[in-house]
Amino acid sequence: MKITNKLNLPAPFVAMAQRDYTYEPNEYHVTSLLKGVRETLLERRHADEIEQDVSDMVWLLFGTAVHNILEEYECNSDELQEERIKINFGDYVLSGKFDLYSDNAKIVTDYKTASVWKIIYGDYKDWRQQLLIYCYMLRQIGFDAQAGQIIAFLKDHSKREAKQNRGYPQYPVQVIPFNFIENDFVECEKWLNNKFAEIKACENLPDDELPLCTPEERYNSGETYAVMKKGRKKALRVLDNMQDAEQWMEQNGGDWIAVRPGEDKKCIDYCSACKFCNYYNEVVIKNDGDKTI
Repeated sequence: MKITNKLNLPAPFVAMAQRDYTYEPNEYHVTSLLKGVRETLLERRHADEIEQDVSDMVWLLFGTAVHNILEEYECNSDELQEERIKINFGDYVLSGKFDLYSDNAKIVTDYKTASVWKIIYGDYKDWRQQLLIYCYMLRQIGFDAQAGQIIAFLKDHSKREAKQNRGYPQYPVQVIPFNFIENDFVECEKWLNNKFAEIKACENLPDDELPLCTPEERYNSGETYAVMKKGRKKALRVLDNMQDAEQWMEQNGGDWIAVRPGEDKKCIDYCSACKFCNYYNEVVIKNDGDKTI
């Protein structure tokens, strides 16, 4: 990956950003497997062409700083800290690096920076899957890992909002626990087998023929349906499904329903390989707005 510095930030920022982005043949990190196969393979194929500015990596650098500070403190004798595990998975190697594992508590801990909205929405599916895979890997090498927890540092936390709103996260750091049962590890192994099988089936496909990331993987916000009126640019009402929109228009008036495509937030803001994706180039950035019904 090429690191740029458009704001001419001090050298230490750039030095921290210039991490090793080398991909080993047939080795996949846990975090890569949590992405869509298209994104995963495009990142590997175009690693030397992808550019990212250090200004866009501020929170990544913050997370790295947090890890470095915590690493300075000695962990307990029953704990493993910042360990990378590699296990063979058929023709591939599965690689994962967790922040802390307590053998006494049988818990994997990972530190994250996040928005308060992730906590408010309770959107933890990706965190749960990552911790489950770490626990699975530890069990493969002889540890009895049974649970995980995320220590989330909320980068946009507001003390004022916390005082005024009981539903708002009350502290700038949150502990999100996950407990796993035996069936979770069975399902995890199936998921990993399917993921590697999909990668194997797609490795030799051209970029444009790679399977499209799912709406969930693209963070698609979902289509909405706007009841419109002639001579008025602003919608009378925007609803989540066509049935409700038709019913509202029948009861309240309106001339047509405009379908507003869901926004692919991952493609727009968080996918480093988007410039090499034909879906991004042909659909996301060329979307011409509402479709009239």
